[in-house]
Amino acid sequence: MPLGGGNTCGRCQKTVYFAEEVLCDGRSFHKSCFLCMVCRKNLDSTTVAVHMDEVYCKACYGKKYGPKGYGYGQGAGTLSMDKGESLGIKHEEPAPHRPTSSNPNPSSLAQKFGGSDKCPRCGKAVYAAEKVIGAGSAWHKIGCFTCATCNKSLESTTQADRDGEIYCKACYGRNFGPKGFGYGLGAGALVNTQ
Repeated sequence: MPLGGGNTCGRCQKTVYFAEEVLCDGRSFHKSCFLCMVCRKNLDSTTVAVHMDEVYCKACYGKKYGPKGYGYGQGAGTLSMDKGESLGIKHEEPAPHRPTSSNPNPSSLAQKFGGSDKCPRCGKAVYAAEKVIGAGSAWHKIGCFTCATCNKSLESTTQADRDGEIYCKACYGRNFGPKGFGYGLGAGALVNTQ
């Protein structure tokens, strides 16, 4: 404690008397000196963020030291073009795009049909908007992604596959499931298969 009877301010280095003292991170500040280092807003115990010996409001601290990139906006649905130059952040320009020499899609079927896969049911090209994956292949969602036995329309959670063909769970169980007493289709069901 210096001779004047108070602590030294963490910002202006002058004596801070008890009536005007704000404590933060073990240091004393004048109420008028307890400001964000960047935007100069007044701070309090709920809005302060400390980095080394510097005090910031939470928004400026987040911009300067927080995570960067998509999804780290400052509120619901915001999009900011601020790159933080005012905070001393320097950005490097990304390298220009260079196409790769090889096809990024290794599927021979995709290469044959101009970048799209071939549907195993109808043999036509399957594009991204209509594509459903099942049994390791791409299928048309409408018309082709159906049970091979009963032709029921399927979802990725309701399909079962065998030897590259897709089935609904009921037909799969009937055709490939266990057989014998106790494996009927309903409670106490007996099935005559003559």
